[in-house]
Amino acid sequence: MTIAVATVPTANGGKYVRQLCKHWAHKLEVELDGDRGVVRFPEATAIMEGGADAIRIELSAKDGETVERMKDVIERHLDRFAFREAPLAYDWAVAAG
Repeated sequence: MTIAVATVPTANGGKYVRQLCKHWAHKLEVELDGDRGVVRFPEATAIMEGGADAIRIELSAKDGETVERMKDVIERHLDRFAFREAPLAYDWAVAAG
């Protein structure tokens, strides 16, 4: 299991997490509770929490290659919703789980 964690600076974290979860809920299993969302992709899981000044994203998958691919998917979608301030800064830290 590989886990990557990012802190993404933005004052609109909760808003973006909610938008992203609602977007993916049409095709994926999603749990949304306030500004915290869990998205279950076929090969990965993303846990996102919007705070006052950032979004914390924890992405887990079976291997590093999948994590790298899914990081790109999350970044592209999040930047689409955050178009006024995109591209956002993604500071990923990866650790084997």
